Amino acid sequence: MLKIHNTLSQKNEVFAPRHKKRVNLFVCGPTVYDFSHLGHARTYIAFDMIASYLKSLGYKVFYLQNITDLDDKIIDRAKQENVSWQELSNKFEAEYLRDIKALGISSVKKYAKATKYIKEIVSQVKKLIEKGYAYKLEDGIYYDISRFKDYGKLAKRTFAQAEDAVSRVDEAVGKRNKGDFSLWKYSKQGEPSWPFGSRRSLGVKVGRPGWHIEDTAITEKHFGPQYDIHGGAQDLIFPHHEAEISQMEAISGKKPLVKYWMHTGFLTVGGQKMSKSLGNFITIRDFLKDNPARLLRMIVLKSHYRSPIDYNKKILSQTKKELERIDEFVEKLKRSDSPNINIGKQSFKILNFKKRFLEAMEDDFNTPTALAAIFQLIGKGNLLLDKGKLTKTNAAEIIKFLKETDKIFKFIFWGKRPVSLIPEMIKNLAEEREIARKNSDWRKADSLRMKILEMGYNIDDTKRGPVLKKIRI
Repeated sequence: MLKIHNTLSQKNEVFAPRHKKRVNLFVCGPTVYDFSHLGHARTYIAFDMIASYLKSLGYKVFYLQNITDLDDKIIDRAKQENVSWQELSNKFEAEYLRDIKALGISSVKKYAKATKYIKEIVSQVKKLIEKGYAYKLEDGIYYDISRFKDYGKLAKRTFAQAEDAVSRVDEAVGKRNKGDFSLWKYSKQGEPSWPFGSRRSLGVKVGRPGWHIEDTAITEKHFGPQYDIHGGAQDLIFPHHEAEISQMEAISGKKPLVKYWMHTGFLTVGGQKMSKSLGNFITIRDFLKDNPARLLRMIVLKSHYRSPIDYNKKILSQTKKELERIDEFVEKLKRSDSPNINIGKQSFKILNFKKRFLEAMEDDFNTPTALAAIFQLIGKGNLLLDKGKLTKTNAAEIIKFLKETDKIFKFIFWGKRPVSLIPEMIKNLAEEREIARKNSDWRKADSLRMKILEMGYNIDDTKRGPVLKKIRI
């Protein structure tokens, strides 16, 4: 029975979607004014895993993600680069989608650009004005948070605490409350703008959407006023997701907007928040220049999606070794030539490992524990392989299980580099050493082992014979 940690209730709740086997999932996408970084990758890999696991359980998942293709950051950078806002946002949207594809993220069904939903955005702003939740100022339309009695319920903030935090786009003179946020911004000269319905429509000037309103307009269009899961990074809980709740629940009168709120933990680099000024700002594109995408997927998924991750040299090196261990085990399984015989009490029971894996995933997508079950499987499998007690049938069952888990994780087989072939010279030295060992010529055997090591290869003696492995630095 799958349980999901709900940010709203702060509890693990049994997963029961609103429409039985259909799941509507929305995750906040990027603001496309720059290249996406490792923090973005952390969130999007996590929700790709979550959507993939739900699909493995038989759910039909509609995974929707918005793309903020217009806001102050986009307008400002476009001016700096002397290009139009459309040209800039289209460029970085393409870069983002290229990164997503490179990372093997394939579960998103639709990417929704904010500027394609102006009609829906205007409709929602009009309703909020008509219901008394919004008011006009000289520079735009604002949401009055004092009118929504539940404001702060997601972030567990009182109204006074909510007043202490202001959104990135909400500074204005004359606001009723410090925490009131923008719904519609009147456009300045030279800025992009859209009409607010007809000319007589509530006396509102041409302008462009505020930040928060695009998400509720997009989700209402595709899911209606209520849906199953809303995901995003932890720093979006307040005020962004709080604003979404206050907008949509005020418009529809239905609660809750979302049944399960899910948030990923922060990603730091070398113990510090990513910053260009600190020189630790790592884009997805830069990471992939030097590393395979599967390595980043494993770094993300070996931590629980709600836990913080500190990206550093140690975790990079450790994860590389863990991937190599997985690769070597898979190659050994493929080479397994033990006869298909009944080996009694030493028979390999893969169901035990499947059970541990599934129990971990059902516990709020506990990927670290699920991955531990895989490494326990590798340890047991290697032990039996070295003793020559793992049958071909067992090996095939393990590979099948690993492929099933990899539909969710996508770092075991996906994007895997070919295993390097052992040079003939090294193989010949290993055979010569094996002959020396059989003749009890230990001095020669040790000398040949040292020679093999100096040439960059390790040699393990097993009951199936010597196994060569390239030493990776």
